[in-house]
Amino acid sequence: MNDNSDANTQTFTLMDNASGDQYVLPVLESSVGPRVIDVRKLYADTGCFTYDPGYTSTGSCESRITYIDGEEGVLLYRGYPIQDLAEHSDFAEVCYLLLYGDLPTSDQKAVFEHDVTYHTMLHEQVNMFFRGFRRDSHPMAIMCGVVGALSAFYHDSLDISDPRHRMIASFRMIAKIPTIAAQAYKYSIGQPFIPPQNNLSYSENFLHMMFATPAEDYAVSPILAKAMDRILILHADHEQNASTSTVRLAGSSGANPFACIAAGIASLWGPAHGGANEAVLNMLEKIGDVSKIDEYVKKAKDKDDPFRLMGFGHRVYKNFDPRAHVMRQTCHEVLDELGITDEPLLDLAIELERIALEDEYFVEKKLYPNVDFYSGIIFKAMGIPTSMFTVLFAVARTVGWIAQWNEMVEDPSQRIGRPRQLYLGEPERDYVMMSERK
Repeated sequence: MNDNSDANTQTFTLMDNASGDQYVLPVLESSVGPRVIDVRKLYADTGCFTYDPGYTSTGSCESRITYIDGEEGVLLYRGYPIQDLAEHSDFAEVCYLLLYGDLPTSDQKAVFEHDVTYHTMLHEQVNMFFRGFRRDSHPMAIMCGVVGALSAFYHDSLDISDPRHRMIASFRMIAKIPTIAAQAYKYSIGQPFIPPQNNLSYSENFLHMMFATPAEDYAVSPILAKAMDRILILHADHEQNASTSTVRLAGSSGANPFACIAAGIASLWGPAHGGANEAVLNMLEKIGDVSKIDEYVKKAKDKDDPFRLMGFGHRVYKNFDPRAHVMRQTCHEVLDELGITDEPLLDLAIELERIALEDEYFVEKKLYPNVDFYSGIIFKAMGIPTSMFTVLFAVARTVGWIAQWNEMVEDPSQRIGRPRQLYLGEPERDYVMMSERK
């Protein structure tokens, strides 16, 4: 087939070279970004499907939440640049923005924070649910299980056709995910659960539940709370990535919101998605010492060597990751706050960062340190184990999943997800009786 685009009439013409038939497809305009060819009637008109493994050239939905321009390094939440939000907002304000579409007034923010705060506790029987897991269970396994089980406890927010039910479920998910995450961590190290505190902010409360113990008072550092706020903001949403698409696909069947978020968590757990910052720490441990950096940089430059530097470059961002600059600043603030000057892995990471920003090979190929490179260092400095890295990603991304799920449910054009395939198996054949098979 040949193609011909006519920008004036906003159509796209396909020609079948074999039959000479032409097919005209509508072209939809984005408010920002590439135009989209509407192929919804393609199969009915032509008898053909499109083939797009990974859906990297396919728009699966309309959305007004997040916009990414990978070539220019742009990330917008509801039109606001991520750098501005990370600098001037806290996570609660960004949650409100993603859910409702606009930044809140001070009164709206106060009401929103109150409503979220008073949903942070878990049903007592949910707390008992943790005891069914082995102590050495991966925290993400616990997250999948506990979040999926919430629908068994909160029956008053399962009717997705009811806007009030959806609102209650949304608040519950945003509020309870940090509690579940902190308790998964506490359970893994054999410490008692720390209940949420209503007088603390979202990030302060999460850090308190993670690191406080009943034996003594724990004061949350404002610098670390601000760092956690930024981390959560930078990871809150990222358009139609694998986990978000999973949430939408699960939701398209009418599944309850807790099941949909559990599906998103399961998708996020994959090392190609949410496990990148954990891979950074594993890479640093493999390099082991600053004196070996040159050796491993040479290995990374050798296309025949399987070693790869993790945390450099990005699949979507081709020039730079707009989140990385904010995370880099935050990283150095955290290291200064904690007075860390002699941690070998952190020294190694800082030197590797310097080389990547100056080395001609890395600069030419645009292999800049990305957001995962810095977040892994921050978590390491704060004493958060690598098994919890993806869990923190899930805490941040829950509000994005919820916003996308709500948008999907309210979209009148939404249908149950049903991707097609290019079938390469056997055509229809006759059944052979067992006695006749050779």
